[in-house]
Amino acid sequence: MSKGEPDQELKKAFMELHGKMQETNQKLRIADVQVESLKKQIVHAQLTDKEIQSLGGSTRVYESVGRMFLLTDIPMVRENLKAKVAKCNDKITTLQGNKEYLERSMQESQNNLREMIKLKQSVGAA
Repeated sequence: MSKGEPDQELKKAFMELHGKMQETNQKLRIADVQVESLKKQIVHAQLTDKEIQSLGGSTRVYESVGRMFLLTDIPMVRENLKAKVAKCNDKITTLQGNKEYLERSMQESQNNLREMIKLKQSVGAA
């Protein structure tokens, strides 16, 4: 084997690990944005529920469905809002689990990258 072959292999592996780290970082940022968005939706639904709760029983309430509004009972609207909050909480739990996996993957990639650099330095010194 020539002296340049291991160096090229290390360089290729280094580039692959670096690319994986960048991809994982991007996925982590996307997960953070999604969690924040879901938290805002929860707060919005809770505030809406609080406002609807204070309304009288005879108040007409409309719920948005696509591009139209439907006349709906107050208990039904509150039930839908609670379901929305529960759904958002489930999604947040799922995203946080995914985030933990990505963070472990990121740490693993960083460790592999460090090992690759040490190996490259030891090959360069030899």
